[in-house]
Amino acid sequence: MTTLVIFAIGAVVLVLIGVGVAMFLNRQGGDVEARLEDFVETDAYLEFADDEADSGFDNKGDMADKADKALERRQFFADTKKLIAKTDYKLRVSEYMALTVILAVVGAIAGGYFFGGIVFNVVGFFVGSRIPKFMINRAAKKRMQTFNNQLGDMLNLWVNALRSGYSVLQGMETVATEMPSPIAKEFERVVQEVRLGLSVEQALDNMYQRVPSEDLDLVITAVNIQREVGGNLAEVLDSISFTIRERVRIKGEVRVLTSQGRASGWIITFLPVILSLILYAINPEYIGALFFRKGPWVLPGVIPCGWLLTGVTLIMIAAGGAAIQKIVNIEV
Repeated sequence: MTTLVIFAIGAVVLVLIGVGVAMFLNRQGGDVEARLEDFVETDAYLEFADDEADSGFDNKGDMADKADKALERRQFFADTKKLIAKTDYKLRVSEYMALTVILAVVGAIAGGYFFGGIVFNVVGFFVGSRIPKFMINRAAKKRMQTFNNQLGDMLNLWVNALRSGYSVLQGMETVATEMPSPIAKEFERVVQEVRLGLSVEQALDNMYQRVPSEDLDLVITAVNIQREVGGNLAEVLDSISFTIRERVRIKGEVRVLTSQGRASGWIITFLPVILSLILYAINPEYIGALFFRKGPWVLPGVIPCGWLLTGVTLIMIAAGGAAIQKIVNIEV
């Protein structure tokens, strides 16, 4: 255990040093691309930024940017960047991976320290490594839900602006000024991207990549069609606004009616695990038979009965939780 703790502490220290060096170098850089990425995230504009940087701007090497670009060549890390963008967190892919490693090592140390045994080192490592992704997914889901709840009011404001004689872009500026976050921030980014040279269609598509909402897709489609063939955009958006408000109302009613089922699913999933950990902390010898290689045996000297029972239990818990979530997840 002592060797494992020393190794884990050393790994955490090395990761922290690497993150600190990357953040220090990041502050020293004056890269145009890094400054424009806060507003525009398209390849076409980044190529323009590279040309500007080569023509006279200071383009110092940024180790954090280079690490991010190296990671993003892999599909897994590219998907991670898209997921982080949905939360609007100012977090790099390299920083996210460093945080994952740190929490995984801390979880392994905590598992071994409080419960003892290599099994709980592995369990703590796995749980710690999943915490950043769980938090990112939760933040993205919460932001998406808030965005969808604001769409109806946003469309009313946009329609009123269009009927008052504003253009489409001016209506977006009104939304960015009058509405609360996150919808105001997203429309503000759209306006900034258009001012930096992107088309309205591309800017709206970038917003949809950050906020992949089905209701927003309807709005973007209506705007794109109106810009191509013309028509009364205010009337179309007014009709979409009514549809979205009704859908939000029905979703709220469904969520209330299914709240008991969702709570039952979480209790059924986590209660056995929590009770097992509590019993192991109270009486390790009694519960340890489920985790450690000792008799009685299914296959002598190979597979103990405790492992078989633990595996069957985990499969049944996962199946029960998945079934309940499937039942209460009603599409509207």
